[in-house]
Amino acid sequence: MPDTRAAADGRDINAAEDGHNPANLEVLTIGRVSVDLYPQQSGVPLSRVESFAKSVGGSPTNVAVACARLGRRAAVVTRVGDDGFGEYIRNELAEVFGVESRYVSTDPELRTALAFCALDPPSDPPLLFYREPRGPEMNLLPGDIPDIAATVPVLWTTGSRFAQEPSRSTVMEVLKHRNRRPHTVLDLDYRPSFWSSPEEAGQYIGLAVDFATVAVGNRTECEIAVGTANPHAAADRLLERGVSLAIVKQGEAGVLVATPESRAEVPPIAVEVVCGLGAGDAFGGSLADGLLADLDPVAIVTRANAAGAIVAGRLACSHAMPTPSEIDEILARAK
Repeated sequence: MPDTRAAADGRDINAAEDGHNPANLEVLTIGRVSVDLYPQQSGVPLSRVESFAKSVGGSPTNVAVACARLGRRAAVVTRVGDDGFGEYIRNELAEVFGVESRYVSTDPELRTALAFCALDPPSDPPLLFYREPRGPEMNLLPGDIPDIAATVPVLWTTGSRFAQEPSRSTVMEVLKHRNRRPHTVLDLDYRPSFWSSPEEAGQYIGLAVDFATVAVGNRTECEIAVGTANPHAAADRLLERGVSLAIVKQGEAGVLVATPESRAEVPPIAVEVVCGLGAGDAFGGSLADGLLADLDPVAIVTRANAAGAIVAGRLACSHAMPTPSEIDEILARAK
């Protein structure tokens, strides 16, 4: 159930329950969902793993969960299969995480996607996707997209949405219709296994940049989207393309946050890594929360860094998402 503690700014964490009224939604994410299977044995290859535990996964879905954990009213647009894993995802989103699940539609042909994780190494665990012939959310159609996508305060989507049709055209039309309304967030999210080539990925993810107000990605993802892995050059190119907030993750070097008026380097928070997979999604959920709270960009990224560090120190993604008080606590210790 949603956390009962109050947020630092006085918001009620249980406010996420009001998301059942679409007009009240604060965050809408669009994209991948899966059942993630985490090994119960760390530091060994999949061939030697003896048992797994399941969890809801998929970057945009985890971002919605992270937002709900922070007291925001969030929903996700995606597809699952007509199977027990799809039922599990819907139940977890609605009953455990407080995420609106009415926009999780059922694909008539494809099975719910699975993702196996090997904690070897824990800091950058490889994923083995079971999405044959592809994940059901790649079949997103205009009818799957709610009208609220045009006006919701934060719309969040990812580069992988543009890897295949009809998802590519469906989500591109959402971005065009939204017409760069604040806050239209593009997570550059390059996953090589989803694309036929880096050049194809660059073509379509790069096109989506032209409709975003916020772009976030690591150096590799920036190179795919705008042609350079140099953080400051990538930020320049994103801003030149009309993005108002460019965020470039640099690993141990921290995060570059840039606007047309200013830029700054936000240092990372050291943590003993248990699983590095969900850290970026926790960062994304906190980023969305900061945008809604109208924090300044450095404060937004500082809190997002803390959220990511918390999740990196935990196993699994969705269940690991932090509360506002946990973010406050780790920031206080880091001073």
